[in-house]
Amino acid sequence: MKIACLAGDGIGPEIMVEAKKVLAALAIDGVTTADADVGGTAYRKHGHPLPPETLALCEASDAILFGAVGDPGCDNLERHLRPEQAILGLRQALTLFANLRPATMFAGLEDLSALRPEVAREIDLLIVRELNGDVYFGEKAIRVLDDGRRQGFDFMSYAEDEVRRIAHVGFRAAQGRKGRLCSVDKANVLETSQLWRDVVIEVSAEYPDVELSHMYVDNAAMQLVRNPGQFDVVVTGNLFGDILSDQASMCVGSIGLLASASLGERQTQYGTLGLYEPIHGSAPDIAGQGKANPMAMILSLAMLLRHSLGLEAEAARVEAAVARALADGVKGADLGGSATCAEIGDAVAARL
Repeated sequence: MKIACLAGDGIGPEIMVEAKKVLAALAIDGVTTADADVGGTAYRKHGHPLPPETLALCEASDAILFGAVGDPGCDNLERHLRPEQAILGLRQALTLFANLRPATMFAGLEDLSALRPEVAREIDLLIVRELNGDVYFGEKAIRVLDDGRRQGFDFMSYAEDEVRRIAHVGFRAAQGRKGRLCSVDKANVLETSQLWRDVVIEVSAEYPDVELSHMYVDNAAMQLVRNPGQFDVVVTGNLFGDILSDQASMCVGSIGLLASASLGERQTQYGTLGLYEPIHGSAPDIAGQGKANPMAMILSLAMLLRHSLGLEAEAARVEAAVARALADGVKGADLGGSATCAEIGDAVAARL
């Protein structure tokens, strides 16, 4: 079982160390790791944020553990050379179309949520976001109209097969949870969303054991803060999923607690090839200071063990160790505590 480890920029290397520490504590026979450069670090060494050797390692691995990319020193580069293009390049090259972002309120952290504790306590949901389509990947440009005005445009579209494959991911996820799937769209004004809704309804016929509901995205954003406990699995497009998953992170108290998985259709002998990363950024303002919270990175490792390596028991152990550490008061600065990045990693490893 080969894991490609791409630490990246900012706090990426620090949190990667702690994830590897937890992986070592699990002592799983046959698991190996290999490191490669990505993002701004890769640009400075190799002239590109996603060097060929890094992509080759990822293609030859069973899973990818990803830290973070983002470097203010690279902000003025041409867009295709900026650090963030590395993650987009990996998603495209490996056809990683399904992003899974769980949001769960850990016991004892309710007071850190932006919501009332009794509301926050009920959060236990999974957002399934489509990654390869929508307005992010459509034709886009800034043009000058005949009357001299500048106009920017971004083309939003989904083909029915793109909707169908992400709908299957959502329904299967709901089967493994509470059996409820909410499809979020804007079908009242967008034809793209109308097709989305129609296809999701078609796919639902294959999953009679899953209760399907629909919600407009503006209402979904409101309901996520009004009554988040009503949601089990949410499936939605690239743009809406980007917004709602970040909103969910603040509902649970800190973006430093949320992991994610980006999955495709490529299968290895152990599971589905995927890329796993915390949803926070590279946080260059605190890099190298020991202030980063590695829990989202460690929880991303748990998702890797579950989805790509087929190690459910080990994944559950990691998640339980994180929950126990939090219950015991091991908290970083983002949660109002004083534990350093290394101390948090030590605490989780010890509780395995």
